[in-house]
Amino acid sequence: MPVQPTRDSTLRRARALTLGSLAVTVLTSLVMPGIGVLRETRPLWIALGAVGTVAFAVTQAGALYATVTPWLPEKARRRLLIAFGVASVLTLVLLAPVGGQRWESWAWVGGSIAGSLPMLRLGRTWAVGVAAVVLAAAVVLADEPLDALVIVVSVALAVIAMSVAHLWFWDMLLDARKGREAQARLAATEERLRFARDVHDVLGHDLSVITLKAELAARLAPVDAEASAREAAEVQHLASRALANMREAVNGYRAVDLAEQLTAIADVLHSSGVRCTVTRPDGDIAPESASVLAAVLREASTNVLRHSQATWCTIDVTREGSEVRMRVSNDGVRPVGEPDRHSGGLTGLADRLAEAGGRLRTGVDDGVFTLEATVGA
Repeated sequence: MPVQPTRDSTLRRARALTLGSLAVTVLTSLVMPGIGVLRETRPLWIALGAVGTVAFAVTQAGALYATVTPWLPEKARRRLLIAFGVASVLTLVLLAPVGGQRWESWAWVGGSIAGSLPMLRLGRTWAVGVAAVVLAAAVVLADEPLDALVIVVSVALAVIAMSVAHLWFWDMLLDARKGREAQARLAATEERLRFARDVHDVLGHDLSVITLKAELAARLAPVDAEASAREAAEVQHLASRALANMREAVNGYRAVDLAEQLTAIADVLHSSGVRCTVTRPDGDIAPESASVLAAVLREASTNVLRHSQATWCTIDVTREGSEVRMRVSNDGVRPVGEPDRHSGGLTGLADRLAEAGGRLRTGVDDGVFTLEATVGA
């Protein structure tokens, strides 16, 4: 099931815009039926027409809502579509006696139904079938078939023009997000495979030699204790070397190129709609310090993307004497009183910086949140 875009500001804005256009579609569907109800003088038919119009609008809104809610369970989506279909038929029946020229309301509702079909994604067969029924009903039931056809086609085209472009844009954003997630998963998988190959290359030879030496020591034990002891000592030496090689491989795996991290995170922020400016340090930074700062940078960028509404972000990495200072600022300050949902990550970073002889500071000034990490160069 797709994840709700509650933490993606771009998707939230696109969905809100799409829902707004769909709301206009629903309001458009009410125009002529509403006029018909207002022209009616009989109380019973006014009530029936109002019930039919409201039922149609509510179920149409529910069906269109399902089109921009991909995480909605399939059963719930099917129920909304069925409810819209049933309400459409009942609305035509309830509006039949309402108004002086009832076919106008019928044609308007029929046009709204036909215009909604591309957005409901029912499949080509269903869409063509329903559209054919609507057009046939307009011709057969209307007092003026040509005028009815004009109303049906005009309303359908208006509904499509108002909503399909927004739905296409919404689908495009969803596909882009899925592509980014798939790319991230692929990158993580490739990195795991690379690490597995490195471990195999580092340990494969040493472990093979250790196995052979251990077997030789076992065979020599009954006949030559001194030679067996030498082989056992060699096994111990090889095991120590293998352990050292393993640690070196892990440390190399964990070592991070801070410059590459700065470029990658700036690209991610840009692709998420956050303007990002990066200032890079002069000269090289000690690997241990670069690794710590890279961890701080990852946490800070994660907070910008997940826990804020930032539109811009600046990342400054500068040398100040024997220290390196990284300052990450953004305008995505949360409303006052909202709980700090990511304080745990910052606490962990503060502890890691303290272990490396550094320090972490955060603060808000004039609507700008700033995270500052300092560590030895």
